[in-house]
Amino acid sequence: MKTYTLYAVAALAEIAGCFAFWAWFRLDKPIWWLGPGIASLIVFAWVLALVPSEAAGRTYAAYGAIYILASILWLWAVEARVPDRWDILGVAVCLVGGAIILFGPRSA
Repeated sequence: MKTYTLYAVAALAEIAGCFAFWAWFRLDKPIWWLGPGIASLIVFAWVLALVPSEAAGRTYAAYGAIYILASILWLWAVEARVPDRWDILGVAVCLVGGAIILFGPRSA
């Protein structure tokens, strides 16, 4: 459960940080939006580094599935765009892939 909580916090921080840049660049928000965005990206990197794992690459790969889920939730909650069946199917496929990476048996 700790891993999923860390992944969820990291995803929220990463999406918020990237969205701040998007909003400044594409939505004509003021440049000061970049300050909180950069802080959010620092939080993202710090939280992701707290995930208990023996390999960073595996941690990042499994996190990718959670990030994709969080991105679609952001689409729905923040951008007020309802995910379509392809969004939902894509998320499901990614979550299965992330679970395989995270929980697959490892040889010693």
